[in-house]
Amino acid sequence: MAASYPNILIAGTPCTGKSTLSKEVAKRTGMEWIDISDLAIKEKLIQSFDEEFQCPVIDERKVVKFLKPLVKCGGKIIDYHGCSFFPRRKWFSAVFVPRTETSILYDRLESRGYKGRKLNDNMECEIFQVLLEEAHETFDPQIVHEIHNNTEKDIDKNVDFILSILNNLREIPIEED
Repeated sequence: MAASYPNILIAGTPCTGKSTLSKEVAKRTGMEWIDISDLAIKEKLIQSFDEEFQCPVIDERKVVKFLKPLVKCGGKIIDYHGCSFFPRRKWFSAVFVPRTETSILYDRLESRGYKGRKLNDNMECEIFQVLLEEAHETFDPQIVHEIHNNTEKDIDKNVDFILSILNNLREIPIEED
């Protein structure tokens, strides 16, 4: 039953397996998976469109406002690249940051049509651990878990790891603003 689970965040560089992990954890737990990029488009929570990177720019304030009543219920898997705009230490009992070796990541990004500056910026983001550091700066480092996600075997191992963390967590009440 989804309500018995706390909320978790899976954040990281594109193509590191966030959505794959989120879908599988949701399937095995009954938790609700929320892909922030899809949600922002569906609910018109877009601030602008970045022509250079050919992607929408979410309105972070509106996303947080929209999510607030949803996360109060617990049992949510939030999937997004960044995490610094989420309320600090309030919504998530665990944060997972999948990492991928750069040679593997490069091929994944390229196969999704990333090129030029968009490809290079995402590669640099992974090389310099930008999103892992952002997670450590935004949340209590004790709840941030770096996981390596290079192969299908890693996906299975990481899903099992996330499930073990979820099973060991007691539901933490969501603090009010």
